[in-house]
Amino acid sequence: MTAGVTTSAPLPPASDTSMVTSAFSLVDYVVFVLLLVLSLAIGLYHACRGWGQHTIGQLLMADRKMSCLPVALSLLATFQSAVAILGVPSEIYRFGTQYWFLGCSYFLGLLIPAHIFIPIFYRLHLTSAYEYLELRFNKTVRVCGTVTFIFQMVIYMGVVLYAPSLAFNAVTGFNLWLSVLTLGIVCTIYTALGGLKAVIWTDVFQTLIMFLGQLAVIIVGSAKVGGLGHVWDLASQHDRISGIELDPDPFVRHTFWTLAFGGIFMMLSLYGVNQTQVQRYLSSRTEKAAVLSCYAVFPCQQVVLCMGCLIGLVMFAYYQEYPMSTQQSQAAPDQFVLYFVMDLLKDLPGLPGLFVACLFSGSLSTISSAFNSLATVTMEDLIQPSFPQFSEARATMLSRILAFGYGLLCLGMAYISSQMGPVLQAAISIFGMVGGPLLGLFCLGIFFPCANPPGAVVGLLAGLLMAFWIGIGSIVTSVGSSTAPSHFNGSSFSLPSNLTDITMTTLMPSTTLSRPTGLQRLYSLSYLWYSAHNSTTVIVVGLIVSLLTGGMRGRTLNPRTIYPVLPRLLALLPLSCRKRLHCKSYSQDLSVDTAVLPEKMSNGMLKGSRDREAMAVAEEGPAYQGSSPTFILQETSL
Repeated sequence: MTAGVTTSAPLPPASDTSMVTSAFSLVDYVVFVLLLVLSLAIGLYHACRGWGQHTIGQLLMADRKMSCLPVALSLLATFQSAVAILGVPSEIYRFGTQYWFLGCSYFLGLLIPAHIFIPIFYRLHLTSAYEYLELRFNKTVRVCGTVTFIFQMVIYMGVVLYAPSLAFNAVTGFNLWLSVLTLGIVCTIYTALGGLKAVIWTDVFQTLIMFLGQLAVIIVGSAKVGGLGHVWDLASQHDRISGIELDPDPFVRHTFWTLAFGGIFMMLSLYGVNQTQVQRYLSSRTEKAAVLSCYAVFPCQQVVLCMGCLIGLVMFAYYQEYPMSTQQSQAAPDQFVLYFVMDLLKDLPGLPGLFVACLFSGSLSTISSAFNSLATVTMEDLIQPSFPQFSEARATMLSRILAFGYGLLCLGMAYISSQMGPVLQAAISIFGMVGGPLLGLFCLGIFFPCANPPGAVVGLLAGLLMAFWIGIGSIVTSVGSSTAPSHFNGSSFSLPSNLTDITMTTLMPSTTLSRPTGLQRLYSLSYLWYSAHNSTTVIVVGLIVSLLTGGMRGRTLNPRTIYPVLPRLLALLPLSCRKRLHCKSYSQDLSVDTAVLPEKMSNGMLKGSRDREAMAVAEEGPAYQGSSPTFILQETSL
């Protein structure tokens, strides 16, 4: 889910495509158009089914009746963007297989959301992830989180539409703005009319297309160069098969620790607290289905990563036997895969079209998820609380209008992206900068009961300032020191497999003439540690401010909004140890009967939100007798 732009090599002029334009035949165009028509048909089917009877819950949450498999494939498709399909093979081709170790981070990066974030969000019966912030802190924190998310997505979604179309235009000669407008309009129509259910089912279809397109390239490419065994041998001979790099230095772009542990925080910011993913979890028919969908993403992510890495190795082996042309060698890194596919599949009509359909399936899934999540948070967090008297029909219509509006805004942002030039890199990077602070804000609320609203607001602002300081400083530093960058400059858009990765890759130069010192050293922090660094900043600053302002003293803490870390850890000890420590058994189960949960009104607020303190006091009655109040007091005192 990122745009394919590079700072190390300029994009070739759109008109200079005579070498490869003929490779895209009529059959390829038919395959590509079929993708758009079928995606639109799926969306219109769900829009027309029950037209006039749709509720706001059906439109934004698929009526909370989705099963785990379509939700899992939609979770995968959301962050498997067009540029990720181009970027991972380019990374492997240029730098070797070190990036493959990112797969180690997927285990905890998906296990933690499945067992911590999903249960809390699901049992609170949320629609927007930012409703949690009001339940845990107050409305000010909720609005801050919502505005931050909207800023993040609006800046970004035009780029994710424009840049893949630009790369496609440069390689095939296909009209740039025709592809931008076609994708934007098709995506806007089926997202606005069909709602979340249409988005999820089109994601399922587009995920299958992505798998087929990449698989075709691997099969045909490996057959042409002598099989996967020969591919691996060639890569080994040319030092493209990386060992485990155990250097603990966080300023080295890719090491095992950076990929395996820094990647965990990146995964948490995507699959733990991002509205596009939380909305899919909450659309599941049961909490178990939501957890299973998160589990199902793990093997799918591993397969996607392996396929991207194999395409990179096959591309490397192919160009050892069939050297690049001058135009290809001068192209931007994010165009390598398209050139390779056009070369490899030019004698097989339909397959280049299948890969392009695969490429734009990534764009469609990413953009539709952005539209839907933006419409949801705008409606649920900003409009409904301010205008509580909206009828169901009017709220449904307004949600569709919001999705249409964000679609038009996306097209406008795509045009602005085309005019931004070097500033575009900073716009792309903003997306990655915001993910870490939002993760820190949610972790502050979930894991630290003593955190209060002032601490949350100040912590979020501190995290954002830290993110922009280091991020923009890195951009300025890399631009100033790379007037003649090498072909393997890591500050170019190497486009790893998800949006935070990709956006922050633009910031990190991998080759410098001298070792940086002082602030220059700080600016060279590996992009994979950005989420960890910025979220930690939010937590540390938030805790300090909370302690200085009295913590939760005098405020009511809803026990269902926190995760009791200490009792969970103590429960892992043997019984004899717990007795010596005088630990009470952990008996609280957060799965409280939904009948006792405060009902949500159509205005996006808790029913009787003015009386939340009274409800919280009532909750500490019989349903929370025993050891539960003890853990709240212990955690708050800590």
